[in-house]
Amino acid sequence: MRIGSHVSIREGYLGAAKQANQLQASVYQYFPKNPRSLDVKTWNKDDAACCKRYCVEHDMQSVSHTPYPTNLTAPEDKREKVIQSLLNDLEISEACGSIGAVVHFGKVVDKDNPIESYQHIIKTLNQTLDQWDGSCKILLENNAGGTFGTTIEELVQVRKLCHQSERIGFCLDTCHAFASGVWNGDNWKEIERNDVAQDFFDHLACVHFNNSKYPPGQGKDRHANILETGHITKTQWDAFIHSPYLIDVPFILETPDENLSHEEEIERIKLEWGIFT
Repeated sequence: MRIGSHVSIREGYLGAAKQANQLQASVYQYFPKNPRSLDVKTWNKDDAACCKRYCVEHDMQSVSHTPYPTNLTAPEDKREKVIQSLLNDLEISEACGSIGAVVHFGKVVDKDNPIESYQHIIKTLNQTLDQWDGSCKILLENNAGGTFGTTIEELVQVRKLCHQSERIGFCLDTCHAFASGVWNGDNWKEIERNDVAQDFFDHLACVHFNNSKYPPGQGKDRHANILETGHITKTQWDAFIHSPYLIDVPFILETPDENLSHEEEIERIKLEWGIFT
């Protein structure tokens, strides 16, 4: 099982891959451009090609994470900017050899009419994929709070309703699942037995491997270290990590690195479970 962390592209795309390798990571995540902006980036294609080649040579995988303002529920007058930004992210990610580009599920447009929000998401995804001919996928990530985008059922259904569902996958954030109460730490087997779980796991491309600073069900997206802090216990992690559905899914840390570096955390996790590379 692969494990790694989010890394910076401050030194370019090749630099990000080298940084991940120095952390002893076999997978990593990066922002393809400024995480606070939807502006389309003019990017260095030679740098991206070198990154892709380096990852192949060192048996590494990667995923990208779209900028935070990427909102799949954007209204029609703002949707085109989101779509062009997403296409830019997909192009960069494809050039770097990444599995997919993670995007947050979206925000509620009207609490009294949730169907409208789903319709916005489907339109944005359809219009984006109609213009995309690469192999890099869009990976929908579960939300941490509220009553929207937190469940497996929602993610699976949105994917099914899109015209090109085969080009959409999923990213499971463990802190988000815990914060939303979907996973309370003790019900993982129940989640696996969910009628739609197979459709979810069949298209799960990566796990955001994060503990939670708060108890389950509080809707607070505050990441904590896997073993040092957090409300998800070692026993609860055991049940999750040893799930047969996650054997081939890469785990990516988005944990705080102020007191514990990602290199140290990756090493401790490898020692604790002995199944990660």
